[in-house]
Amino acid sequence: MLVRADLNVPMKDGVVTDTSRIDRQAPTIADLAKKGAKVIVCSHFDRPKGKVVPSMSLAPVAKPLADKVGLPVAFASDCVGPVAEAAVAKLKDGEVLLLENTRFHAEEEKNDPAFSAQLAKLADVYVNDAFSSAHRAHSSTEGVAKLVKVAAAGRSMGAELKHLQAALDVPTRPLMAVVGGAKVSSKIAVLENLVKRVDTLVIGGAMANTFLAAQGKKVGKSLYEKDFIPTALKVLENAKAAGKTVFLPVDVTCAKEFKANAANRVCSVDAVADDEMILDVGPASVEEFKKVLANTKTVVWNGPFGAFETVPFDKGTVAAAQAVAKLTQEGKLLSVAGGGDTVAALNTAGVAEQFSYVSTAGGAFLEWLEGLALPGVVALYVD
Repeated sequence: MLVRADLNVPMKDGVVTDTSRIDRQAPTIADLAKKGAKVIVCSHFDRPKGKVVPSMSLAPVAKPLADKVGLPVAFASDCVGPVAEAAVAKLKDGEVLLLENTRFHAEEEKNDPAFSAQLAKLADVYVNDAFSSAHRAHSSTEGVAKLVKVAAAGRSMGAELKHLQAALDVPTRPLMAVVGGAKVSSKIAVLENLVKRVDTLVIGGAMANTFLAAQGKKVGKSLYEKDFIPTALKVLENAKAAGKTVFLPVDVTCAKEFKANAANRVCSVDAVADDEMILDVGPASVEEFKKVLANTKTVVWNGPFGAFETVPFDKGTVAAAQAVAKLTQEGKLLSVAGGGDTVAALNTAGVAEQFSYVSTAGGAFLEWLEGLALPGVVALYVD
């Protein structure tokens, strides 16, 4: 069995520093091996641009993968060709082999048919367990799936799809989406898709500043996108026309400089001074958020409410995240979150484990929020 995992993990000086993604992939690999399968694992790592870059080898991942799987993991210094085929030939039932970085071959990202065929030659069954790479139409995520006898989703991929479908495709309503982050420009498609599908759209982070400016409010020195004010107005107009609610801050935390523990004050969104910048939502906004949340059944979350990495501008995000976690733990809410900053924010709040599901995917999660078909998923379900 060829298992497409996502082992693109943080690494420093040849040592894996965060095994979160390995943790998600290990159960599928372990289960297949324990049932007697010859398990061949492939993955990309970083961006070597089709060349062999020693510092981007997957060799250092073999040991931490073995530790999580609970079985020895052999390593092949190539992912296709004679080296890979020889390593596969040595595999016995129940053993695990990790192939070298697929991106050492330029054909991988080109979804080259010949390269896909070389991967398919290694196994009869293909299992994709890398949702975080499912938005890419590459050989190891899409091409190979069309060439093997059987293609299926792994446990991690299955869990992602189950929760994402429950959260947005067939949700229990009322449905709320929380979208934060720095720029409207990076999430236009997300906003346009969600405003059509959710009951309440909560906008936070610096992108909320653009919406406030669109409403004619002064935002001082705050980060906002003047050129995207028309886009913000269109989102608001479309929401109103569809009978949807857009939730924006009613008060904010401002400071004259952006640094840890900077002097700050809470004020109405109508009272931001010209020399101040908005760095977080205020307590009144959090309380209003909680009121809306109390009548919500499903929450999809992507992006923080403020500059959560810098104290004390993490308060809004932390308080809102804790409110979602509390209702989730009480069985009153289905909560699904995803995106790098989101995961970091939930970890800061200490509630990542208390959400219904937290996706480790970045680009794939965003494209799903945009309503796009993901090639790596489609390939598993289309003959």
